[in-house]
Amino acid sequence: MHGRSTMATMTELAASLGVSTHDSTPPREIRFSRAGCRLHGFDWGGTGSPVLLIHGGGLTAHTWDFVCLGLRGVARSVALDLRGHGDSDWSDDYRIDTMAADVVAAVDHLGFERVGLVGMSLGGVIAAHVADVWPDRVERLALVDVAPGVDYESTRHVRAFMAALGPVRDIETVVEAAMRVNPKADRAGVAYRMSTLFRRAPEGGWVPKGDPRPPDFPVILAAIDRLADRLNRVPAPVLLVRGGRSRVLSQAAAERLVEQVPDGELVVVPDAGHNVQEDDPAALIGALRTFLTRRPS
Repeated sequence: MHGRSTMATMTELAASLGVSTHDSTPPREIRFSRAGCRLHGFDWGGTGSPVLLIHGGGLTAHTWDFVCLGLRGVARSVALDLRGHGDSDWSDDYRIDTMAADVVAAVDHLGFERVGLVGMSLGGVIAAHVADVWPDRVERLALVDVAPGVDYESTRHVRAFMAALGPVRDIETVVEAAMRVNPKADRAGVAYRMSTLFRRAPEGGWVPKGDPRPPDFPVILAAIDRLADRLNRVPAPVLLVRGGRSRVLSQAAAERLVEQVPDGELVVVPDAGHNVQEDDPAALIGALRTFLTRRPS
């Protein structure tokens, strides 16, 4: 939940990352259910067409905080917690089509006819599924650092870190562990991210919000490999954003996907890794502003 102190910390961090904030009003929490699973998200308000942002595996809706702050004025941004993540329920069903249906349920819950979708990593796979199966509901589609040919092995250290997350006495313990995985990361940014991945336990200390059961990586990778086929059927314009320092998605793989998409565009954010929205939110905001406000060809 975004309290005043949290918003102050967020806007301060956003400013340090070059994000201009004209409205620091906290977002409104949204809650809805589908097929017995209670789902959660943040409605950031704002003017312009509605845009739903979908995080990657192991992250939460909070990964988009800086981006949503910066998109106020050009879009009404809504960031969702996928089932099993953040403040949404855990589930026994994490299939791509199930989570895609959750996204459509969010669109219906909010009363939107058509939306723009922005999906990072796993969120991009889900967003592409929505655009393929429900093309009349999707106006534009932006994918962040995901395309066929991703380097799964490059995520080994991060996957091991996420799998080892467990109850801790204080968040600083997790921050220290994360800094050992990536010593070049911004400590304040890491501390903010870790604070959004945990909740206070009734008996004291902190526990992870996410479902500890490992994702079905072979199924996810197979879905990524089918992205080009899906996007070929999508009538909406498609933007692919790659982090210039990403070890997950190569420049060649990104270019190859865009070449196969009828109305595709590639933007590279040089000073960002896989988590473009956290590494350089200002550059991602700029790319999304241009894409979301571009008149259809």
